[in-house]
Amino acid sequence: MDKRYQVFVSSTFHDLQEERQEIIQALLELDCIPSGMELFPAANEDQWTLIKKVIEDCDYYIVIIGGRYGSIGPTGLSYTEMEYRYALERGIPTIGFLHKVPGSLPLDRSESDPENQKKLKEFREFVEKKSCRYWESPADLGSQVSRSLVKSIKNTPAIGWIRADQVGETVSAEMLRLRNRIEELEAGIQSVRETPPAGSETLAQGDDLFQMDFTILATESVEGGVFELLGNPPKKKRYSDSFKASWNDIFSAVAPLMIDEAPDYKLKDGLNSFTTERKVKDDSFQTIKVQLRALGLIGKSQRARSVKDTDTYWALTPNGDAVMTRLRAIRRDS
Repeated sequence: MDKRYQVFVSSTFHDLQEERQEIIQALLELDCIPSGMELFPAANEDQWTLIKKVIEDCDYYIVIIGGRYGSIGPTGLSYTEMEYRYALERGIPTIGFLHKVPGSLPLDRSESDPENQKKLKEFREFVEKKSCRYWESPADLGSQVSRSLVKSIKNTPAIGWIRADQVGETVSAEMLRLRNRIEELEAGIQSVRETPPAGSETLAQGDDLFQMDFTILATESVEGGVFELLGNPPKKKRYSDSFKASWNDIFSAVAPLMIDEAPDYKLKDGLNSFTTERKVKDDSFQTIKVQLRALGLIGKSQRARSVKDTDTYWALTPNGDAVMTRLRAIRRDS
């Protein structure tokens, strides 16, 4: 697929117009897209915002340094140096091109202000610490840019740009492939979530029976010897007993409470109702929770709650929801 790279060309302008033309011609011959100050309005703070945006969109950055430091930006540095430092900051591959003998340049192309001369010297030294080349004439500079950019593209490939009509069919096919793959993965994940955990086949479940221990609050009648459940006679006493129920019946009793999650006490209330107002003992209650969790029917809620809410909340797993539906949903008569 044909790809083109956008290259930001940074330099002072009036003293390097011929050099910039050579560079732009070299970039066009490499099928690159030149970007630079020709695009920008007069210097101001809004201009700097635009410059940063253009640099961010570029794949490579080159800076040409002759004998002038350039216009000073809002930071006290020249726009050329600000651009170079910003490209480095953004991690854009940069190449510096420095005039080999800046002292040989004519006066009208050299820096006359002592302060700017000092800044130019420091800027050159800074660029020389990175990747750089030296040039003596516009033609030499164009040749240097061509060779250096070809090498940079080979060593550090960038994203680049391609025509929309070239990418259309390829992207559509890739998007369709990825969409189908996502659907396959989601179906696989859902299948796994609705499958009991490995090893659960060895655990008691379904129609297997579990002995539930419970207490009965009973009162002795005035006649004596006869006990009434949950009555209001004078004397009350708590008695222990047990009965057996299948795991399907137990889960069927408490599962609907966890459709939108439920704390421990709600589950206990559900079991108490299931045992006809008997009070399930804590040991049996804890065993039931552990077993339903081990069977992959329930799990701890992951929903965030207030720090003041210290209850433990339980929710149906996808597997638990499927089992509950099978147990509780009403089927149509044959």
